[in-house]
Amino acid sequence: MLNNMKKQSLVYSLVTVLLLTALAPLGCEADDPADPDSISVMLDWTPNTNYSGLYAAIEQGYYLEENLEVELIEAPGSVVPLVAAGEAEFGISYQEEVTYARINDIPVVSIAAIIQNNTSGFASLAQRGIETPADFEGKSYGGWGSPVEEAMIEALMNKYNADIGQVDIITTGEIDSLLVIQREADFAWIYYGWTGIEAELQGIELNFIELREEEPALDYYTPVLITGEGLITENPELIERFMRATSRGYQLAIENPGEAAGNLLAHAPELDEELVLASQEWLADRYRGEAEIWGIQHLETWESYSRWLFEFGLIEEIPDSEKAFTNEFLR
Repeated sequence: MLNNMKKQSLVYSLVTVLLLTALAPLGCEADDPADPDSISVMLDWTPNTNYSGLYAAIEQGYYLEENLEVELIEAPGSVVPLVAAGEAEFGISYQEEVTYARINDIPVVSIAAIIQNNTSGFASLAQRGIETPADFEGKSYGGWGSPVEEAMIEALMNKYNADIGQVDIITTGEIDSLLVIQREADFAWIYYGWTGIEAELQGIELNFIELREEEPALDYYTPVLITGEGLITENPELIERFMRATSRGYQLAIENPGEAAGNLLAHAPELDEELVLASQEWLADRYRGEAEIWGIQHLETWESYSRWLFEFGLIEEIPDSEKAFTNEFLR
């Protein structure tokens, strides 16, 4: 349901992307050195607490201190090819999407993990009695129709010697996951930090099977901040300034979730204030997790998930994970 849950087609037009990349400007330099540089960040979903550090950096003036004027825009399509083509300097994506991009030579790089661990999993109404993946047998799953969804269900069920052939997989599209499990199917894939908290506030009792607890390879980075290889090569100083301010924004969200929630609501007053505040509190300790600094990424996490995708036939080759991410802009 969230930004990084919007599972879109991972088949891109590589020729178009690379052509646009060659023609795109690498960062918007100010005409007058005193004027801020204007840059944009493409969001892969509507405003939510995954983006709170960005909104905090805007509201607190952190970007302006770095002589940056930052615009957050909702992407009209998949973020990766648009960032690769220079339609925005930065974007929000997730490890799976970046992995597919690298296999297809689409030049994007993850520069920060927004949340240190995967907080997603399969949720169902408690009365459905789905307590382990073995209980998926005889039940229906509602999702986006992505091959990775079925692979995840199969991987979890295999551990319990359960048969995925006994699961009715329904494509429900991009609709509210709570509505899915109430009206369309027995279980769905959610991010607990938003949909799970929303269920709690509505008094809906869920059973939640966390992916990373069942399969360590599924503890991948989602969401992540990305940029294009061209910008890294041609204007690393711009990225450094952007990341200094963004890191401060997420540090504020970690230390003062109430203030960060207010910053988000200032830009998206249509959101449910109670949900934003509760979600922000829940995520505060999870942005950094046990990492030494916010945003850090580890090679083993990238390699482990790529191996998992390969083993389930979701990718035909394992990409060079060292080219998929960098920690060089984190301080």
